[in-house]
Amino acid sequence: MEALWELGAASVREIQERLPAKGRPAHTTVQTILTRLEAKQAVRRAKKISNAYIYEPVVTRGATQRLLVDELLAFFGGRAAPLVSHLIESGQLTLQDVEEARKALKGDGKHG
Repeated sequence: MEALWELGAASVREIQERLPAKGRPAHTTVQTILTRLEAKQAVRRAKKISNAYIYEPVVTRGATQRLLVDELLAFFGGRAAPLVSHLIESGQLTLQDVEEARKALKGDGKHG
């Protein structure tokens, strides 16, 4: 999805080439993923050029992130504290992240 969000629309090959060379999935694997995303209505075939379909995202990055965060919080019983604790323990939550969250909670209008 990241490649499609960045490119706007792309072929399977273009998406595959955007992935890191190390561990890059095969063309058929990328095609299978796109077929599954299409079935879930996350992407659609925009057009066909020669034998290649051009796919474009249907869902936005923001909507997808919100959905994933909601699902993740549901996994933690709807509570953010266990998730935040894990992020702190793993070193993935920085002081800058905490400061930005504090400002957002205060409602300074810079986040949203």
